[in-house]
Amino acid sequence: MWSRIGPDESEELTWVPREDEARARPSGFKILQGGLDEDAIAKLDPAPDDEFAVVSDDGPWTRLAVREIQKVDEDASILVLSDSLTEDDLPDHASLRRTGWKTLIRDDINEEFDHLANLQRVVKIRELLGEREKVGILLQPDPDPDGIASAYALRYLLGRKRTTAPLISFGEVQRPENQALCDAIGIEVRVITPEELSEFDALVLVDVQPNVFGDDPPERLKQPDVVIDHHPERTGYSATIRDIRVSYGATASIFTEYLRATNTEINAKLATALLYGIKSDTQYLGRQTSNRDMLSFAYLHASHSPALLRRIERPALPHDGLKALGRALASVDVRDGINILVLGRVREDVIPQVADMALQAEGAEWSIAVGTVGRDLVFSVRNVGYVRAAGEVVRAVVEGLGVGGGHRSMAKGIIPLKAFREVYGRADKNQIKSALYDAFVRAIHDDGEES
Repeated sequence: MWSRIGPDESEELTWVPREDEARARPSGFKILQGGLDEDAIAKLDPAPDDEFAVVSDDGPWTRLAVREIQKVDEDASILVLSDSLTEDDLPDHASLRRTGWKTLIRDDINEEFDHLANLQRVVKIRELLGEREKVGILLQPDPDPDGIASAYALRYLLGRKRTTAPLISFGEVQRPENQALCDAIGIEVRVITPEELSEFDALVLVDVQPNVFGDDPPERLKQPDVVIDHHPERTGYSATIRDIRVSYGATASIFTEYLRATNTEINAKLATALLYGIKSDTQYLGRQTSNRDMLSFAYLHASHSPALLRRIERPALPHDGLKALGRALASVDVRDGINILVLGRVREDVIPQVADMALQAEGAEWSIAVGTVGRDLVFSVRNVGYVRAAGEVVRAVVEGLGVGGGHRSMAKGIIPLKAFREVYGRADKNQIKSALYDAFVRAIHDDGEES
């Protein structure tokens, strides 16, 4: 195998035949004159910093080789390549490391098959959408960085412009860092109504599935052409192509794999957008992060723009948001690991920022920031990651009152004020805090199956 891959310039390949071995030495190997002993190894004239690789599945032979090398250089660095020997089969030596040939080769081959599978998915998506005049790339209302970056990557993969493949949503981009992402990269997310879906010849849902749009979404949403997402898979709709990977921490990781599989050159703007998408959805690679996310992040890191990333990651908290936060913090009370901050009437983008900060309170395992936005109570939920899934808890809290859902460590809920008053009588700050606290305690400690 080594003769096939070829030696590096600094390597010299030496063949040590066994007794009575008829097999000729492989091409590129020299014979170790004198056999396997200290004098023969010394003839190789090894330098003090040279490294040795011993390739064999024969335990006694390998142990002998290590001992003879140690006689020449007691501190020698030795790599043993064997698919059958274990660490226990080898002599004790501080600078010895063992690995397997098949493992090394198999990992590379498996990676190439993964690339091939992703290439096939992209080919099918391109074939399906190639003849469509106008493709709508639909994101969730108030799209997050993962969805925005993934949709931007899809348009890039399709080789389309914003006129033939616009990024669309039923709600505006509201959070400052999400707006900063769009401004820095030059991404436009067009806000449409459900009725306007009819203008598109194809519909692709990115980082979202139809269930997010309510229990009875528009008919066009029940039959999208393509769905690409990493959230838990939902039923109630049919798609021609569906690529849902719940083990991934971000949809941006899926699109990074698409780009790698197609050997698509990734410019600094696209790399920065996807990198931030992974970073934000996994909370700096600390929440629901898979090896796939790590590999994608590392791949993108080589091409991203640090200057662009700094512009995106430093959004300003508006003055009214700071004041609302100050009032909420004045009455902070962490009970049973739950920290609820009621902000009053605020801009919606303030709420998730406060939820992020509220989780830093001592003793907090859950943080809920709730504010009044228009005619709704909107709340963002965060948790430490090793407790019950936030999305499941929020769905239990809003059941029969509103809508909500999310990931294991972060989620969002919306309850119309009218529905809240019908159940709880009034919607002042004290009542909101009390009602939500009771609802979350019940949902968190519910005996149902966790996810």
